Amino acid sequence: MRDFSSDLSALALNTATLGHNLDGYGAGWPVERVIDACAERGFAGLVFWRREIAASAQTIGERVRANGMKVVGLCRTPYIVGATAPPNLDEARGSIDMAAALGTDIVTIVTGGTEPGTRGVAESQLLLVERVAELAEYAADRGVNLALEPLNPMFGGNRTCLFTVAEAIRICEQTGAPNVGVAVDVYHVWWDTTLRQTLQAAAEPRIFGYHLCDWLADTGDMLLDRGMMGDGVADLKNIRRAVESAGYEGACEVEIFSAADWWQRDPGEVLDRIVERFRTLC
Repeated sequence: MRDFSSDLSALALNTATLGHNLDGYGAGWPVERVIDACAERGFAGLVFWRREIAASAQTIGERVRANGMKVVGLCRTPYIVGATAPPNLDEARGSIDMAAALGTDIVTIVTGGTEPGTRGVAESQLLLVERVAELAEYAADRGVNLALEPLNPMFGGNRTCLFTVAEAIRICEQTGAPNVGVAVDVYHVWWDTTLRQTLQAAAEPRIFGYHLCDWLADTGDMLLDRGMMGDGVADLKNIRRAVESAGYEGACEVEIFSAADWWQRDPGEVLDRIVERFRTLC
């Protein structure tokens, strides 16, 4: 397993950690200031959200690279299935185009929930396979990979129809597309005792992303109360060991939604704490 105690070459910031994924949260630092602050602290990369990029993808990507870092990924496509999914895949294709302009090869997909008029998740997953396969072909032509992110089961119904890494890998295999993989997020998998076996049993390497945070034992909000690494009950090193034993050598992306705590703090303090915890606990 990689030693991060004196090596930040795998550390990436998802800008949601500073509240950039939702209007009205965080300190409101512009993207350019975030890029410069990350570079000053030795971060290796960043992951952005579509809402903060707008028409500036190429310029932002160039600024990241000029600071010696990498654009690790883009969050995220709109929902692909479920009641609130757009009526077609045009916006999802636009996400892929934005990723290509940024100069990243990863777009995360949070699937969306249960299709209207259906029960359970089987029908929604069948439709998901069809739509992801269609997007995969478009993405491949642009050098982009799609990372399906299974969510904690509490998000079932409206946000996801994928609850485990095993399910996500099965969907990847059913698409038949080599550029479809999974994003493993600590927040969503910390409870899954089958994770290591699932990853090792996969027919081919499918991990396209690894997301860091922690699960607070007394979480107050299932969406917006994630913990900083070390503040919760997730076994961070064992989860990473499972991911790396399956061949993953990519970035560790810190993604913390924390409306009442970390989004209330000075972003410089948040970034400093991330570096400290990454070196010692992840």
